[in-house]
Amino acid sequence: MKYRIEKDLIGSKEIDDSKYYGINTVRALENFNLCNKTINIDFVREIALVKKAAAITNMKLGNLEEKKAEAIIKASEEVIEGNFDDQFKISAFQGGAGTSTNMNVNEVIANRAIELMGGNKGDYSIIHPLNDVNMSQSTNDVCPTALRIATIKKVKTVIKELQKLKEAFNEKEDQFSEIYRLGRTQLMDAVPMTVGQGFGAYSKVLERDLYRIRKTEENLKDINLGGTAIGTGLNATDRYIFIVADTLRHLTKLDINRANSLVDGTQNTDSFVEVSSALKTCAANLIKISNDLRILNSGPRGGFGEIALPARQAGSSIMPGKVNPVIPEMIGQISMRIIANDTAITLASSSGQLELNAFIPLIAESLLESLDLLEKASVLFREKCVDGILVNEARCLENLEKSTALVTALVPHIGYDRACELAKKALKEDKSMREILYAEGLYSKEQVDFMLDPSQLIKPASFEGEVRVVS
Repeated sequence: MKYRIEKDLIGSKEIDDSKYYGINTVRALENFNLCNKTINIDFVREIALVKKAAAITNMKLGNLEEKKAEAIIKASEEVIEGNFDDQFKISAFQGGAGTSTNMNVNEVIANRAIELMGGNKGDYSIIHPLNDVNMSQSTNDVCPTALRIATIKKVKTVIKELQKLKEAFNEKEDQFSEIYRLGRTQLMDAVPMTVGQGFGAYSKVLERDLYRIRKTEENLKDINLGGTAIGTGLNATDRYIFIVADTLRHLTKLDINRANSLVDGTQNTDSFVEVSSALKTCAANLIKISNDLRILNSGPRGGFGEIALPARQAGSSIMPGKVNPVIPEMIGQISMRIIANDTAITLASSSGQLELNAFIPLIAESLLESLDLLEKASVLFREKCVDGILVNEARCLENLEKSTALVTALVPHIGYDRACELAKKALKEDKSMREILYAEGLYSKEQVDFMLDPSQLIKPASFEGEVRVVS
């Protein structure tokens, strides 16, 4: 194995010459040897995009000679395209506010650019990771800017897939609009409803989630690139600060802008908390929906058994024939992870001090993971569960007829107390409310059937004071 020697303020290190990263990355690999998650590769690619924008801008301003800039731009593009993903293996959990991540990207781009110019990796007299690749930049404006871009892109993808999931529930609302089932409160028999009404409620809550998530994009658009270390723009110029924002807008095709206060954009991370909060709310709703589906699917004979979720895999190593609701269970766990990430993001954001938040790496890892999970969960939930849901209409009707829920329809006619007596009698004699009313002779069979017709009980009266049956 061939090695090269690189130096920094601490000393020197032997670097495997096949690696494109340098001494700063090696120290990070040693210091944060956690053997767990590495930095999110999409975050890395957006940092490389920032490096490309900076090189283009510095070339335009005459700060960076054209040959160097072109090599840096080409190397940045190769990182963006994923050609060097294996060179970014440092832990997502690191000290230094993302300095190790920024250094890692600087070194890989520099060494690849050196190769493109005909030199050998590590010969930083040709292209320097900091003097050239990191020119007019700091970790503290590069990482937040890259995270904003990555977040906006992922938010757009999440919205697209969540919209499809919402539409899938809409389709089930229409499909099951004329199938009646027993509504429950506190898991106890309540009043009739349609299966479609339940799915319609899921669609509506996801519609609100989409609205909340969409709103978060606005506060992500203001980038602090050009603010350098603390937002004052030291080692950058006014022209660079304005031009680099325009360059990045052109490269990303996103409606991003230079922040009015670069100091604010450097030290505050509340816009990421806002996104996470919207994701958390959606996750809470997905837990509710997934639990509902599990309950309605339960059994199939010893439980509710009113809907049938698609069978995806054998459910037990010991119980033959058992099939578990694995997709809703997965959705529940993903949602719990998103909620946990929101707690981490909230704590990390609130832990910023003075002019910088040192916990940007945790915010980046947690937020990008939540967005990735919600996107993939929306696809899997729709394709592997919701689209294939069937309804056991006979079981729904049986549970409805056997319950005391229908007695509620009698309250306007016979009063609450008398209705209670009939409900108790139905339970004691193990009869349906319909059978009890037939036997009581309070109304004709036609009147009973009309009063207990589920289609009359799933909506308000057509006008105030309407009485459905006159005894």
